[in-house]
Amino acid sequence: MKNHIHAVALDRSAVFEPAHPARFAAARKSTWVSILINLLLSIFQVTGGFFGKSQSLMADGMHSFADLVSDVLVLFANRHGNKHADANHPYGHARIETAASLILGASLAALGAGLLIATGLRLQHPEQIHAVHPYTLWVAIIALVAKEGMFRYMLAVAQRVRSQMLVANAWHARSDAASSLVVIVGIIGNLMGYTFLDLVAAGVVGVMIAYMGIQFARDALMELVDTGLDEKEVRAIRNTLKAVPGVMGLHELRTRKMADNALVDAHIIVDPRISVSEGHYIAEAARSAVLKQHHVLDVMVHIDPEDDMQTKPNARLPQRHLLLAHLYKRLGYELPVSTLIVLHYLDGKVEADLLLDADLDPARLREQCAAITLDDPYFRRLTAYRRIAPN
Repeated sequence: MKNHIHAVALDRSAVFEPAHPARFAAARKSTWVSILINLLLSIFQVTGGFFGKSQSLMADGMHSFADLVSDVLVLFANRHGNKHADANHPYGHARIETAASLILGASLAALGAGLLIATGLRLQHPEQIHAVHPYTLWVAIIALVAKEGMFRYMLAVAQRVRSQMLVANAWHARSDAASSLVVIVGIIGNLMGYTFLDLVAAGVVGVMIAYMGIQFARDALMELVDTGLDEKEVRAIRNTLKAVPGVMGLHELRTRKMADNALVDAHIIVDPRISVSEGHYIAEAARSAVLKQHHVLDVMVHIDPEDDMQTKPNARLPQRHLLLAHLYKRLGYELPVSTLIVLHYLDGKVEADLLLDADLDPARLREQCAAITLDDPYFRRLTAYRRIAPN
């Protein structure tokens, strides 16, 4: 007896509505705040760096512009990633956030590498390096304060709505704050007479941007290739499944991340002689326990009557109608149509319970069954019972 339990909520009437309205609204608001701040900062920094002759401030301005683009990408991913499941996307659209993280990471890595290369080329011509204007230092300080404040605001929102994408974007804002701090140091060094430090700071900003981009892209790729949850979380899910009444064992527990959630597949072992409906009930109870106690999107529970990783395969055995034809041939006659025959496919053999009508004597049949199982290629056990007559 084997059974699959797999459920995904489908609401075709709400395909274009967000699956988590509160999360979507909070994420959209925080992202619009970030878009506005990054728009103002990019203009402020690039303009200030251009007229103040600060390469590092201009690089930081490009960083802010990249944030602006990534914020638009986050807004798009958050809207489309929160749609309900549909016929073409039975697991929902959460992986849109993952794809957006990958695009964001690759873009940042390319931008950082470009800034680093440009800085290296300019450092080869020291005669072209100029002293920066003092007001660029104040521009950098204002940018630092704005980015740190934006980081704290966005991280609080991301933790409240539990969004991996928003957490990544918040820490991106913190990296911006760190890059602004590097710019401040470079500008101060330039103003003190070490004019090359402004370009060095621009190169450091490029390295920081590229590093963050690589981190985001790597994490997204790990998810897209179905990397499982960490060992601690897998162990916790395993313990939850084992604690469900009726679960006698567990094997082939598999997990994979899907944005902020996870998908779980598990094979649980139950008593092989219970009914299909009871096995189904145990599977539903196991699925419900995991959904309630863990941050999981969906659980597929496969029912096994034995550990099929250790026992002989049953797939080679004949199907029911062929087994009954074989049994009747060995008996020399067919059992009455009213006979209830329950088959148990276990460890490469078949065990059968034969439930006869109340007016039939199973004694002779039992003797025949015992003789058959001595040398039968399929049946290990054949047991005949008689129904109790109703009052």
